[in-house]
Amino acid sequence: MLSVLSVTFPFFALVLCGFIATRRGVLPLAAIPGLNTFVLYFALPCMLYRFGAQTPIAQLLDPVVAGLYLLCGLVLVGGTIALTRARWGWNDAAFGSLVAAFPNTGFMGVPLLVALLGASSAGTVILTMAVDMVVTTSLCIALSRLGQAEASALRALRLALRGMLANPMPWSIALGALASALQWQLPGPVDRTLAMLAGAASPVALFTIGAVLARSQMNAHEAVAPRDYVPIALAKLVLHPLLVWGACRGAQALGLPLDDTTLVVLVLLAALPSASNVSLLTERFGAHGGRVARVILVSTALAFVSFSAAVSWMT
Repeated sequence: MLSVLSVTFPFFALVLCGFIATRRGVLPLAAIPGLNTFVLYFALPCMLYRFGAQTPIAQLLDPVVAGLYLLCGLVLVGGTIALTRARWGWNDAAFGSLVAAFPNTGFMGVPLLVALLGASSAGTVILTMAVDMVVTTSLCIALSRLGQAEASALRALRLALRGMLANPMPWSIALGALASALQWQLPGPVDRTLAMLAGAASPVALFTIGAVLARSQMNAHEAVAPRDYVPIALAKLVLHPLLVWGACRGAQALGLPLDDTTLVVLVLLAALPSASNVSLLTERFGAHGGRVARVILVSTALAFVSFSAAVSWMT
């Protein structure tokens, strides 16, 4: 356990640093969008491109991995909506299900799992990130519009598609996969420039997570009962990895091509805390932002223990 904590502690410590810096006013709230922009449009795309280009294309397009991960996400989304829709309505229930099923793969998962399991895990991480960004997110946005006018639903889907196309992460994943398929190498100076930006992705992204969490807490003026967010946070940290573990074991029993190393990566991905960008989508579509912000905050705080325990269990 101590060996696991020696790897995971710096990652969560950087999140805590960003949180404290923002709460104490050392980092102005106005600086957070700039940090987000640097991570989202420069550092993280470079890191994803480099990992994608260095990963065999078969791993990036593995249908078994994508199918199992998506199946578990759909089960979690459906279960969360079934338990919450009557009290919250479609809009809040849909984004509650998204925050329960979407792990913080980009800002935290890629660097953390590569540090724990090596660069060979990056392909699986990138594939699941693409599934969440393209399929799970679009599904939950569509569900959030049920019960509203057709024009509203169509507009929401257009906004989701526009947002996905404007997001550089799917493009960087696609370009990395293309470079892998074509065995294409960037010129040396360009590659070193991308490597420098990629190296900055992990520390700045983790610090930014803490800053975003602090900002969400400072701006949350709505009273939310713990029963409305703690169970969702626990579902993300406990139920999601157990679902993935069970599905993977079932697939292996059926003889599907899934090795134990990939199983470990998938389970640890599911054990990550909720993605911080879900709060941005929640605000855009008018759902209950305070509840989602608390789910992200609680799951991130508890993940220091729960994720480390999952690593010890799986490795």
